[in-house]
Amino acid sequence: MSETNVSTLVELDQIEKSFTKSGKVLDDISLKINQGDFVSILGESGCGKSTLLNMIGGFQSPSNGRLLIGGKPVKKPGRQAIMLFQHYNLLPWRTVQKNVELGIENEDLSAEERRDRALAYIKLVGLEKSKEQFPTQLSGGMQQRVAIARALAIKPEIILMDEPFAALDTFNRYHLQDELLRIHEQEQSTIVLVTHDIDEAVYLSDRVIILDSNPGRIKRSVNVEMPKPRDRSHGDFQYFRKTIFDAFQFGQSENQLDYHI
Repeated sequence: MSETNVSTLVELDQIEKSFTKSGKVLDDISLKINQGDFVSILGESGCGKSTLLNMIGGFQSPSNGRLLIGGKPVKKPGRQAIMLFQHYNLLPWRTVQKNVELGIENEDLSAEERRDRALAYIKLVGLEKSKEQFPTQLSGGMQQRVAIARALAIKPEIILMDEPFAALDTFNRYHLQDELLRIHEQEQSTIVLVTHDIDEAVYLSDRVIILDSNPGRIKRSVNVEMPKPRDRSHGDFQYFRKTIFDAFQFGQSENQLDYHI
């Protein structure tokens, strides 16, 4: 995103995380995410990607350091940050519409307002014809779109995604990546995505954060300066893919080096 007229939404300052059995998992994580950014976190299994996402969501607390959303410390899960996983967590006895309404049932809304908001986001993800269907009647990709609609209906400040497309086939994964970009542009939402997939990170992200492991530290921050939607066969795409691959596999020792084209 352009740095004009943007504000810092998430700030992590020298974050550390340790567990009793496994020791220090994350060390010296300092990162700022602006309103409307699409940031991917990339790294090997066990480097602390999901732990970092869980801390932003308030599901875990840092052992040391400072973590702020909107200038306020994150102390517990809240509606400001919604998590999406590989597993869609839809209630099988509820229709698409009722699943989307689930996240806003505790809001001060009338039944009609709740229905209208749910239907608006169901339409946004292209499922208006399936609003009365149950999860078992939907494909995996459609179920993930219901989960996205449910998250958007809550109107969170941040959407956190932990490998949400990993269980899908290539066709559905590419389709949902395009849908996510369309929604991101329309809603101007802030998205933080954990992924193992370099191509996915380059295709979707404004910035890719590469984590080292044992303990997890920021090895590189790569600004992907290409217009969206992106052509995977374009030379610039391949340049960024190689830049990230080389850093991921054979990176130099410099910390938090930004790449531009």
